[in-house]
Amino acid sequence: MTIVQFIVAPGTHLLDLSGPAQVFSDAADLGLGYELRYAGDTERVPTAQGVDVHTGTEPAGLGPDDIVLVPGWASRFPGAGELSERLLSAVRAHHEAGGAVASVCSGADALGRAGVLDGRRCTTHHALQDRLAARFPRAEVVRDVLFVEDGTVSTSAGIASGIDLALHMLERRDGQAAAARVARDMVVYARRNGRDAQLSVALAYRSHLDDLVHRAQDAIDRELDRPMTLDGLAHRLLVSPRTLTRRFTAAAGMTPQAYRRLARLERAEKLIAAGSGMESAARAVGFTDARALRRLRARERGRTPLPEDGEPALP
Repeated sequence: MTIVQFIVAPGTHLLDLSGPAQVFSDAADLGLGYELRYAGDTERVPTAQGVDVHTGTEPAGLGPDDIVLVPGWASRFPGAGELSERLLSAVRAHHEAGGAVASVCSGADALGRAGVLDGRRCTTHHALQDRLAARFPRAEVVRDVLFVEDGTVSTSAGIASGIDLALHMLERRDGQAAAARVARDMVVYARRNGRDAQLSVALAYRSHLDDLVHRAQDAIDRELDRPMTLDGLAHRLLVSPRTLTRRFTAAAGMTPQAYRRLARLERAEKLIAAGSGMESAARAVGFTDARALRRLRARERGRTPLPEDGEPALP
């Protein structure tokens, strides 16, 4: 029996806690031998979403095969992330005994306070990376990834990435088939790996307020598998190509052509990671064959400025 001990701090985000808990709970339902425990400094720990979590105040007696996981919290919450030295010592002792410790989002800060991150690669939510690096200079903060595993220490980015990390840990312990079955039961569309970016193309270039550009991005994202021209896209949006390019570049930091290239490449990479062949992934994003996709991959990775032969007019 593997105990998964959650250390719950005030202001914990419910999904930071419930996402990994659901993974290991489903694994337990499959007979894989997991038991979930919860510990905090009080028997009722308030969460950022207003629901109290009922916990024990004493961590379970853990062995080296067990897991300690610290969910993240909302910094706006009074007393957010506060944990007693008693609980931090429990995290530290489990780590020193060779046990696995993990965190979601700002939970990495608790691992840092426990001394677990010293000399380790780690990550956290993209908005907290600079702060984590400044607070714990002996840690190596890896930016813009979903999760990092360094020996027995695993850290993940914000909120939903805790599910990705928990599925990865389950796969490590019980195999790919078990993790895939839990992912299916949870209706997780595509289990992401740790190298995936925290922000997808669709999100990374949407932090603007230009409705015209949002509508252009919507059209591009819907039709990655179809031919598209800049003139045609501008005509649909009732603006000139020059106006569309100017406003798109001002809002998103790149041209519509560049955005579409990145979106197509990201979609293809996800298909390949999920098991699609190169030819199938290429056709799914509108290329006639895999050669054009390979050229796009090479160019976006900075290896060589190849021409756009074979790509639709808005590549």
